[in-house]
Amino acid sequence: MGKDCLPAIAMVLVQLGFAGMNVLSKLALDAGMSPYVLTSYRNLIAALFIAPIAFIFERRSWVTISKKVLMQIFLSSIFGATLNQVLYFVGLKTTTPTVACALSNTLPALTFIMAAVLKMETVRPGTPAGQAKLVGTVVCVGGSMIMPFYKGPLLRIWASPIHWRFAEHTSAAPAAAGHGAVLGDVLIIGSCIAWAVWFIIQSKMSSGGFEAPYTSTTILCLMAGVQCAGISAAMDRSLVAWKLSFGIRLYSVLYIGIVGSGIAFALMSWCIQVRGPLYVSMFSPLLLVVVAIVGWAILGEKIHVGSAIGSALIVAGLYMVLWGKGRETDEPAFDKDEEAAVNAGFNGKGTATATNRDAVISLSVFGAATPKHDATWDGSDRQRCGGDIPSARMTDDVHMKNSDSRSSNEEAKFREGYKNRTTKRTKW
Repeated sequence: MGKDCLPAIAMVLVQLGFAGMNVLSKLALDAGMSPYVLTSYRNLIAALFIAPIAFIFERRSWVTISKKVLMQIFLSSIFGATLNQVLYFVGLKTTTPTVACALSNTLPALTFIMAAVLKMETVRPGTPAGQAKLVGTVVCVGGSMIMPFYKGPLLRIWASPIHWRFAEHTSAAPAAAGHGAVLGDVLIIGSCIAWAVWFIIQSKMSSGGFEAPYTSTTILCLMAGVQCAGISAAMDRSLVAWKLSFGIRLYSVLYIGIVGSGIAFALMSWCIQVRGPLYVSMFSPLLLVVVAIVGWAILGEKIHVGSAIGSALIVAGLYMVLWGKGRETDEPAFDKDEEAAVNAGFNGKGTATATNRDAVISLSVFGAATPKHDATWDGSDRQRCGGDIPSARMTDDVHMKNSDSRSSNEEAKFREGYKNRTTKRTKW
């Protein structure tokens, strides 16, 4: 029981770590730190943290790194790290952490749209799973459109008794209203689009045969750190922007690089191996709740009606998409049969075949026989077959086990009886 709880505990810790990353990033940005410098430091520190892990576990796979793999990692660094993080932190500078986290939950819906356009994802509107994904995507995108363009009145919430006084001394210009807030929200959505593109590229990389996540992440972070440094130099050539004194800037970059990228990536990779990517995605709305509580308690963040409505719609749409994806993953063939039944109906052939990953089951629609599992048989089967003859639908492995346990004479009788039974059932 204790081991079964470890993935859930790990994912809760990951979301708590991400919540701290958002709050500290907001404080560092409000204190005047450049988002480009923050992103560059984050990736360089993450690369230094993950590199030893890659050396210990994946150094044997380094010989398989080709020019094609390096090009794919380079494209991944542009979309998955540089564009994604730069747009996110620039947007976070003019919006609130709660809104940023809420808009980040549109990622599964945006990824589904891109994958469907590129024909990497099957859209089957005739099945409950397909309908859930389509409706969830519409709801999710609709909620993300409400948050930038409709703020509404402030929610009347009592003041936090543990407000962090440090936040009052930052140069905070919170994005509560105006064009700056809208621009920040749009940039957050843009970062989600870049992240979705990164997922598409990653799927191509995984199908290419190079499966060394720590190594590819180390190279990706190094490339992204250099790219962000170049962007920072183009935007502001002053070396003062890179200065890290003992304060919120130093604490932020260390926390974001080690916890937000290094430890979080390691825990998420382990959870994906143990429980799968869908399980990891289901914890993303927890980040929104934690950041909303921390932002209200520590930063004195104000929550608008539009933000609350949009967040609720995004979370609802997210779980619709995840439910549909989970159903397709668990029962892919049954959904196909259900869609075929809805679109075409049974055409009087008497049987409908349903398949899944474990077995092939023939379902009699108009016959009187009761459908049975492949590896099961009863007395009626024995009578029809004339002896200890197993069902014709048993697998070859079962046949071989039974035949090995018989003598040569019994085996000959077994094969002859099986042949006669198969012929009779075919004629019937």
